[in-house]
Amino acid sequence: MTTTTPDTSASKAATQKSYKKYRPFPAVDLADRTWPDQTITRAPIWCSVDLRDGNQSLIEPMDSPRKMAMFRMLVAMGFKEIEVGFPAASETDFNFCRELIDGGHIPDDVTIQVLTQAREHLVDRTFEALAGSKNAILHIYNSTSTLQRRVVFKDTREGVKNIAVNGAKMVADRIGRLPDTNLQLQYSPESFTGTELDYALEVCDAVMDVWQPTPDNKTIINLPSTVEMATPNIYADQIEWMCRQFSRRDSIIISLHPHNDRGCGVAATELALMAGGDRVEGTLFGNGERTGNVDIVTMGLNMLTQGVNPELDFSDINALIETAEFCNQLSIPERHPYAGSLVHTAFSGSHQDAIRKGMDAIAESDAAYWEVPYLPIDPSDIGRTYEAIIRVNSQSGKGGVAYLLESDHHIKLPRGAEIELSKAVQKVADTTGQEITSTRIYDIFMDEYINQNGPFTLISFTSEKSANGKDQEDIAATVNYRGEEISFTATGNGPISAFVEGIRTTFGLSFRLKDFGQNTRSATSTAESAAYVELAVPDDDGAHVYGVGLDTSITRAPIRAVVSALNRMV
Repeated sequence: MTTTTPDTSASKAATQKSYKKYRPFPAVDLADRTWPDQTITRAPIWCSVDLRDGNQSLIEPMDSPRKMAMFRMLVAMGFKEIEVGFPAASETDFNFCRELIDGGHIPDDVTIQVLTQAREHLVDRTFEALAGSKNAILHIYNSTSTLQRRVVFKDTREGVKNIAVNGAKMVADRIGRLPDTNLQLQYSPESFTGTELDYALEVCDAVMDVWQPTPDNKTIINLPSTVEMATPNIYADQIEWMCRQFSRRDSIIISLHPHNDRGCGVAATELALMAGGDRVEGTLFGNGERTGNVDIVTMGLNMLTQGVNPELDFSDINALIETAEFCNQLSIPERHPYAGSLVHTAFSGSHQDAIRKGMDAIAESDAAYWEVPYLPIDPSDIGRTYEAIIRVNSQSGKGGVAYLLESDHHIKLPRGAEIELSKAVQKVADTTGQEITSTRIYDIFMDEYINQNGPFTLISFTSEKSANGKDQEDIAATVNYRGEEISFTATGNGPISAFVEGIRTTFGLSFRLKDFGQNTRSATSTAESAAYVELAVPDDDGAHVYGVGLDTSITRAPIRAVVSALNRMV
């Protein structure tokens, strides 16, 4: 197969020329900005727009069963405000809104929100959709940006403002049509980030002049980053500027609706909250037009990791993913923050070692706070197990191998044995180029230490207190050595030392028992014991050899470990 090398010189020249088509976004004149010194200390008012903004961005929009599944999940998570559609523009949205109301699916503490443009027939249809609702938000909008005024509407500032004012009047004149509904009003100057700030303020104030909000009956002013056009600090400056200038600040709720065109939606929203925002409209996992809306899952879990209650339930992240993928027919990327299947997984050897030590430290202490390197959140807090924290491939090291052996198979190798085994695992990883599963690591461990084809095999072993009364043990053992069964007896300070002495004497070997450890692999009545020994071999430049023994008897397991080490030594 032949490959063609791309002509990078031509593409480089094109890129170097194309940047001249763009210009930097102007900064906000706000020298005394205060938001950089603020901290997010509480959750905002959350409003999910999955069923409207999220739905309109789908290749295959949701049908009624998928909409209902999404609505029920949002309610279960704790959302108190849910935008359910644009009922005046879509018969499907209208019917779903009616289904929610007529079917009694809306809890008393949940407010549904509907969107409409400021046109009379659309406003009328929207009021029809809300008839009989208990709590509702009616959201009107019109685009106010400099660019859209010039190229879309071809209208003046005054003309576009009149669209907003006339829409506000249409809504105000029809409020009496919903006598039993606790109705809250919301206005959005769409494409707010591309609108001159003084003009955005002028339009919003004109709407409020019609609606006359009070501290007890607040209007929601939604300031959307419909297109993310600048760095997140610019959005924060715009929000702080607006918060300062509103004459009725105590009578309005400042709502944020950020999109993600620059990939900074979460950062922009966090800074805008610090700048005075009260409310966030977004979607689960960031589904939305173009590059998406702000991701409420990431936003909420970011707060959680800072000790702030997000006031939404993320405790079963897998169930949220399953429902979102079913409703949206879109998969959650593997590297999605918090929710991706690989985000709590380390392949790097140094990362694995640090995570393992951090997990050990958490297990051994009564620490008040979660502190594990490379894991900003405890996976169990979002319903994830620890099984996938560490996975092994050719980039991994001994830490990952040891962690999986210990967590999945309850084998706690000495450090020297970890190094030995990791080399064997690395060889397989390098040869295959594939991920090495926990089961494969265990198989390599068994081949290396247990299922040996060495000269020694333990046939039988017994131990009893020595008759000489000096707290010593008498042992009797039979081993198969290169096809011949050889029996011997010995006495020592314990069964292991006696067996070691018997082996040295019987076979003329020179080594000493340097270290010994043991652990139980389970708590059942048939619990298997794992024993580990380290032998020092003075005749071989001080080499150290490790062995492992597995047995249901805590006495035989270390004897098998000595035999394992002998086979590896000889």
